[in-house]
Amino acid sequence: MKFLDEAKIYLKSGDGGAGCVSFRREKFIEYGGPDGGDGGRGGDVIIEAVESLNTLIDFRYRQHFKAETGHHGRGKTMTGRAGAPAVVRVPVGTQVLSDDKTEILADMTEAGQRAVLCRGGDRGFGNTRFKTSTNRAPRRADPGWPGEELWVWLRLKLIADAGLIGLPNAGKSTFLAAVSRARPKVADYPFTTLHPVLGVVALDDTHFVLADIPGLIEGAHQGAGLGDRFLGHVERCEALVHLVDGTQDDVAGAYRTIRGELAAYGAGLADKNELVALNKIDSLDDQEIEDKAAILAQAAGLDSPAQVFRISGVSGQGVQDILRALLPRIEARRAAAREHLALTEVT
Repeated sequence: MKFLDEAKIYLKSGDGGAGCVSFRREKFIEYGGPDGGDGGRGGDVIIEAVESLNTLIDFRYRQHFKAETGHHGRGKTMTGRAGAPAVVRVPVGTQVLSDDKTEILADMTEAGQRAVLCRGGDRGFGNTRFKTSTNRAPRRADPGWPGEELWVWLRLKLIADAGLIGLPNAGKSTFLAAVSRARPKVADYPFTTLHPVLGVVALDDTHFVLADIPGLIEGAHQGAGLGDRFLGHVERCEALVHLVDGTQDDVAGAYRTIRGELAAYGAGLADKNELVALNKIDSLDDQEIEDKAAILAQAAGLDSPAQVFRISGVSGQGVQDILRALLPRIEARRAAAREHLALTEVT
């Protein structure tokens, strides 16, 4: 299935149903009077987050969503039926943005969450509503009010606990395959990963989601390479695992390139918890590992080279160590989320 994380759609809620002009015509009732009913309310446009979706590919084939118009009123003071709502189902993690992308209209972060984007038009009144002591046979009925319409952007941001970042061929996909059952494409050329991939990591009876995104290069924020749009998928992560290819000559330059792109992207990515790892140590001797770890620690502003993780996704060296260092940060975030939810339910 093709991965699509952005789509533009048109929404239109239903118009309200018109009121009815009607008069009673019954035997033995000489002056029946008005009995026209009100119209029905137009249907709303509702967005709903569901677990069964993980891409916006469905919106490539359908871009228009319209709710049903309210039914008209009828005689005998019968009110018209309300229009059926239009429910737009999106993956968990989808943001709804205004047409100019300057305002977030809804942020769907939990399965089952719903939000009304367009409210249906109000119903029109029948002539029964306009009966007074001086106007006993009104011939007035109002049309229904029009519904709302707008164009919106849907932007999917994957829900993951931690994200993998680095230059192309830094070993992110190999690392994800080593720690989870995900099977991303792995090859010896740049930009093997063309779209984000999620993997579930099992560690000490705990599970968390790790996201692998396409590699960044210098100038990605200006459109170089695949650009930096995919960084949106790690905005919700608690921590970032920064992998640096230990086989390249300038490990410090590689680290600074990625940090520069994070800062240029914004959205708080540069301030997130970061674990720095020297990857592909299976191809280095002990002295090279220590030298490059020291250079990388200095570039990252770490107190000691010991804070740089030495790992190899191929051989599995150091993989468990970095996962165990990542786990407390994720659990702290989950605990804070549970506490926030409990406070919200109390209030």
